[in-house]
Amino acid sequence: MPLLPFARISVARISVAPVVALLLALTGCAGADGPGTDGSGADGSDKGGEVRPPRADEPFDYQLGGAYEPPAGVRTVIRDRTADPAPGAYNICYVNAYQAQPDAMAWWQRNHPELLLRDADGASVVDEDWQEPLLDISTEDRRDRLANVVGGWIDGCAERGFDAVEADNLDSYLRSDGLLDRRQAAGFARLLAERAHRAGLAIGQKNAVEMSGLRDTIGFDFAVAEECARYDECGQYADAYDDRVLVVEYRRTDFTVGCREWGDRLAIVLRDRDVVPAGEPGHRNARC
Repeated sequence: MPLLPFARISVARISVAPVVALLLALTGCAGADGPGTDGSGADGSDKGGEVRPPRADEPFDYQLGGAYEPPAGVRTVIRDRTADPAPGAYNICYVNAYQAQPDAMAWWQRNHPELLLRDADGASVVDEDWQEPLLDISTEDRRDRLANVVGGWIDGCAERGFDAVEADNLDSYLRSDGLLDRRQAAGFARLLAERAHRAGLAIGQKNAVEMSGLRDTIGFDFAVAEECARYDECGQYADAYDDRVLVVEYRRTDFTVGCREWGDRLAIVLRDRDVVPAGEPGHRNARC
């Protein structure tokens, strides 16, 4: 998450790229946004399966920096879409839906250059905090085409055995220099929700508390909120999602406040900002 509360993105993506590269090398897959993941082979048909959102009264863990054995008692796990689900747990698949991973830029430029958001001079609009180019959701046609790309990743999450998906950077329009707006972000989210539900996956709103009131319009089933205790936003998520909210805090003081005020209603975890795997220096992990 950036330092400013009005430009929310997942701080956890700091360390995803090296892990992605290693996993892809081991599996022989293409790059994070690479060939074979654009959904071109998907027919978009209903795969069936019950859409089952996570339970907020069960402990969860946030493992975007690398997969590891879930701590004792953990029943829900969030992992990157390139990772395998945790056996025996409810698994949520992380997808960077509104921005391009920096190490995937060559693939986007080669395959879908027209789907990268560009300014009046033709330069790609970049989220400076993460050096991630924004995807262009400004028109219905572009949203449909991007939904096919990201939809392929969502289908992949279902095929790997995940139970749900969280689509990050819903609020990328706030970093678009005025080229995108909330309506367009919500329209794209609705397409992703439909795709997730067709694949039998629940889908979660990631951050962007100002869009919680659009839950029913979009079709979100739960929320993943970073630092809602720090910014006094947990109540808004709780009200919108009937307490189906997974909270990640990165400061001990905020975690303590969150547990005191919301620990009996929401699932809350304390993680280090790099979300490094267990056993690595800097790893921090606690639950209320």
